[in-house]
Amino acid sequence: MKIYFAAHATTKDNETKVASGWSDTGLSDLGIKHAKELGETIKDIKLYIVCCSDLKRAVDTVQIAFEGKYQVIADKRLRELNYGDFNGKPSAVVEPMKMQHIKEPFTNGESYEQAVARVQGFYNELKEKYPDKIVLVVSHRATQYGLDVMVGKTLEELLSTPFQWQPYWEYEI
Repeated sequence: MKIYFAAHATTKDNETKVASGWSDTGLSDLGIKHAKELGETIKDIKLYIVCCSDLKRAVDTVQIAFEGKYQVIADKRLRELNYGDFNGKPSAVVEPMKMQHIKEPFTNGESYEQAVARVQGFYNELKEKYPDKIVLVVSHRATQYGLDVMVGKTLEELLSTPFQWQPYWEYEI
């Protein structure tokens, strides 16, 4: 199965450097522009279905980008990492803590290993249902980490590499 992955568009929290986690923040004005650009960027790819997290920022990105053009599956398992007590806290506080939470959950949240297992459960179901289809997933970094681990990267490697935005990534699983 071929999966294209795109990060949700820019949020108000992104602009104010807040680690949203499971907080349900909306898109910023710039994010609305980015969502429209995603639709234009992806328009020539023959997608079968679009999947996204059930958080507002991912759902809104898909709705703005594709305006009902595709069947959409919004699934809770595609959410960002649950930072627990640190959802909605400044990124400057949360970012330095990430490496220590690969195995150990954030207080009242989850670990990266737990998030990757959650996300991979969704991807495995997707692969069973649509083994020969082209799918777009619009979601969060933890969701992408699930794909990256499936293709051989480690969480330590992923968490130590600064995020480099691009329009989308391609995966064969």
